[in-house]
Amino acid sequence: MDYIDHLSKDRTLRKVLIEQDPVELRQRKNIPLRLCASIMSQQLSTKVAEILFRRFLELYGGKEPTPQQIVDTPYDILKGIGLSNAKTTYVQNVARFATENKLTDVRLKKMSNEEIIALLTQIKGVGQWTVEMLLMFTLGREDVFAVDDYGIQVAMKKLYKLDDTNKKEFKQKMQTIAAKWAPYRTYACLHLWRWKDQ
Repeated sequence: MDYIDHLSKDRTLRKVLIEQDPVELRQRKNIPLRLCASIMSQQLSTKVAEILFRRFLELYGGKEPTPQQIVDTPYDILKGIGLSNAKTTYVQNVARFATENKLTDVRLKKMSNEEIIALLTQIKGVGQWTVEMLLMFTLGREDVFAVDDYGIQVAMKKLYKLDDTNKKEFKQKMQTIAAKWAPYRTYACLHLWRWKDQ
């Protein structure tokens, strides 16, 4: 595992890596749909998010819908699976943006992380954090650091004894530490989440 040798140069992080099995990243298909799923799951437990997504797929006979099929689904039917008004609108925004801009997996895979963030955060309801999760868990990008993720903040505060009274300074310290992890920052995040949950 290349990334383990590199990340182990950070002595504090090495303690976390020693206790854990290596992690793997994988790419998933149907990126626009994963973005919709990501919006649905915001601020929900994994279990509730899974139930919601299953209900969503049931609207399309258990199959993964195309963005056009989501656009064609009436608002009330989408909302009926248990989505809030805001989330229903955001899911429709993503689907509409995907059809209008011909967002295909092929096109997105050719783009850099920065380009993808700039493109997708134009969609109302899609913030930087949401796109970072998409880059990590759907596109399998190795060098993403989610500075705004609450779990990462909790883990780094505890592990590196950081003071978070001044949020701006706290995030700058996080970025400085994480800079040394490049080009494997996604792996570091995965290990930090796992460490926090143990």
